[in-house]
Amino acid sequence: MRRREFITLVGGAAAWPLAVRAQQAAMPVVGFLGSRSPDDSANLVAAFRAGLSETGFVEGRNVILEFRWAEDQYDRLPMLAADLVAHRVAVIAAAGGNPAGLAAKAATTKIPIIFLTGADPVQFGLVKSLSRPDGNLTGVAALTNTLAPKQLELLREVAPKATVAAFLVNPKNPLAESDTRDVQSAAGTTGQQILILSASNDSDLDNAFAALVQQKAGALLVQSDPFFNSRPDKIVALAARDAIPAIYQWRDFPAAGGLMSYGTDLAEAHRLVGVYTGKILKGAKPTDLPVQQLVKVQFIINLRTAKALGLNVPNTLIGRADEVIE
Repeated sequence: MRRREFITLVGGAAAWPLAVRAQQAAMPVVGFLGSRSPDDSANLVAAFRAGLSETGFVEGRNVILEFRWAEDQYDRLPMLAADLVAHRVAVIAAAGGNPAGLAAKAATTKIPIIFLTGADPVQFGLVKSLSRPDGNLTGVAALTNTLAPKQLELLREVAPKATVAAFLVNPKNPLAESDTRDVQSAAGTTGQQILILSASNDSDLDNAFAALVQQKAGALLVQSDPFFNSRPDKIVALAARDAIPAIYQWRDFPAAGGLMSYGTDLAEAHRLVGVYTGKILKGAKPTDLPVQQLVKVQFIINLRTAKALGLNVPNTLIGRADEVIE
């Protein structure tokens, strides 16, 4: 090899990493703030990436994603949000429910934030208006906490003899008190008594189900909460062990062997967060993007589980289901 060709080759090899670094430095960085862990959020992150791609952004090609996971420890979220702010991300996708949204809001008033909440974002101080969000926040509202009356009604149809229904709630969730009030109020229309069970870790879950059996609750409603949502297999197994008819928010639970779910599509919510994140990267402001509300609900019932529990599910109820697992 001639000397000139060798110098050109070496020079090109040395310049290539610099070019790659320069290209990466020019890419916008999106911070993803999750309340759960990466292992149990893979399908949700995939949906978020799909939403980003709809607006033309693909990780590694023209956008960088920085993930921060609280691992179900909500008290870590403020520190993780502050870390994303310190990294000067272009957008924060606070997809970990109300805990993540509130932590991100407290961390910055400048960086755009796309939240995902199961509650009324106006009521809980994320924005002042759904149609014209103020400041640096907008997002997606799944409004899962409005579904308690219908969930209790469905439980009553499947387990009419259950006069006492338990409500499993995470006391560390900012929505714990309001969700509890909503469930207790809804119980007035179904004629059921409500037993409140609290859990924020795996040991608490075991204790909560022990109390459920001791207090002779005949049915169970589980709060929509990132910690619970990350443990469908464990919660479903505990309900099966104690032969408790239970209803949940998300399809993951009946898919894992739970009895029923009635709620919105969590993956679809993450996709919409990705779409809004991409729009912000393209120059939109949070005030330009109304809070999206997921109003379509899915009712899913697992007939195998119903049979195992000895439940006689009315044909009219099966006919109303969006999906029947047999």
